Amino acid sequence: MTQLNGKKVAVLTENGFEEVELTQPLEALRAAGAEAHIVSPQKDKVKAWDKDHWSIELPVDKVLDDANPEDYDALLLPGGVLNPDTLRTNKKAVDFARHFLEYGKPVAAICHGPQLLIETGMIATRTLTSYPSVRTDLENAGALWQDKEVVTDNGLVTSRSPEDLDAFIKKMLEEIREGKHATTGQYTKHD
Repeated sequence: MTQLNGKKVAVLTENGFEEVELTQPLEALRAAGAEAHIVSPQKDKVKAWDKDHWSIELPVDKVLDDANPEDYDALLLPGGVLNPDTLRTNKKAVDFARHFLEYGKPVAAICHGPQLLIETGMIATRTLTSYPSVRTDLENAGALWQDKEVVTDNGLVTSRSPEDLDAFIKKMLEEIREGKHATTGQYTKHD
């Protein structure tokens, strides 16, 4: 197992995250020794979606308003249709995610999770994957989309769906263990 002792990972989410896309990576992070916090605009709990119905609630470790991205070594963005669609309209969530891309910190996003990354303005020329329905949005933002179970681009790890979780988790842990990646200067910072 990849050892992540001393690493802090933010799991940025809203209500409507796909349950297994948060719970399985979170378990893997903690099993590998990482300190992982659920960060959310919600104050107490976030509610999961499980395929076609509401599911479990998980406690929020850090309210987004009080979270500082500088305190974290990596970012996990679970999918679900509602979760990233809500987060991408939240300026604080977009700014929080942008920090990780700006500083070359590992970012792992699965399913619809990459929708939030579109709003950062920092995925042009990056290679990634997502749930198929998000492909056109990513390509319109300048990303290079591939239909693979996991795609890695300089610390940015993406996968398509819950069926890809094993490959996603393995690559996510590897990239977090490696730490910061060099930024190439090709990304545009936004105010």
